[in-house]
Amino acid sequence: MKHMIPAALTIAGSDCSAGAGIQADLKTFQHFRVHGLTAVTCVVSETAEIVRAVHPVPVDVVSDQISLLLDSFPVAAAKTGMLFSAAHVRAVAAALARWPDLQIVVDPVMIASTGAPLIEPDAIDAYHELLFPLARVITPNLHEAEALLGEKIRHEDALMSAALRLSAQFGTAVLLKGGHLEGPKCIDLLAEKGEVFRFSESRIQVPASHGTGCTLSAAITAALARHESLSRAVQIAKNFLGETLRHSYRFESAAGGSIHALNQGTTLDPR
Repeated sequence: MKHMIPAALTIAGSDCSAGAGIQADLKTFQHFRVHGLTAVTCVVSETAEIVRAVHPVPVDVVSDQISLLLDSFPVAAAKTGMLFSAAHVRAVAAALARWPDLQIVVDPVMIASTGAPLIEPDAIDAYHELLFPLARVITPNLHEAEALLGEKIRHEDALMSAALRLSAQFGTAVLLKGGHLEGPKCIDLLAEKGEVFRFSESRIQVPASHGTGCTLSAAITAALARHESLSRAVQIAKNFLGETLRHSYRFESAAGGSIHALNQGTTLDPR
């Protein structure tokens, strides 16, 4: 039987709390009626409140997962999330380079929203040299963009300059997420070939921010798998992320306090 829905692959870490990582990606793919495939790079013991431990998957196992899935399924788009080490980045890039027509979304999970590092330092060079050149779009947050440029980004004018320079440097589109800038609006900029698309939305004041980057990049990947243009894919993803925030919920922790979660099960129309 001919396949009826597109397939997308996430290459990322496993978040046991299901707020981020491959769990968030799969929920997002399902919402957009895309068949989700996974290549697990590491197993993370975490919740929205704490990262307790990161357990990397052996590099050869990561490579084998990717190769098997790309050889077996008609994958239309793929995304990368947490890759952990330079060896993992090199292996992922080598596996993806065999498929030049694949639409690849690189979420460079280098620095958490809190500013904490999430990869080994030498992995950044491997991103620069091997993975970014394969990408259809790169989706750094403000901290990651600052690390890539080696300078602070303090206002929207600097955000535009940074997005354009990153796009020119890596020869691909860059969605620079400016949510950490001060102000009532969240500004994201998509830069490609010297052109900039501006996405502005009112800030949603909710504590459920764990997994927003994963959810956004997964939604972009799903939209690209459904053959949307990049700018349209970003807008669709932004709309979806807003709904996951507005419909977020919380659990009362057995240890006391609350844990908030995005709602990727929202009924927002995926088109």
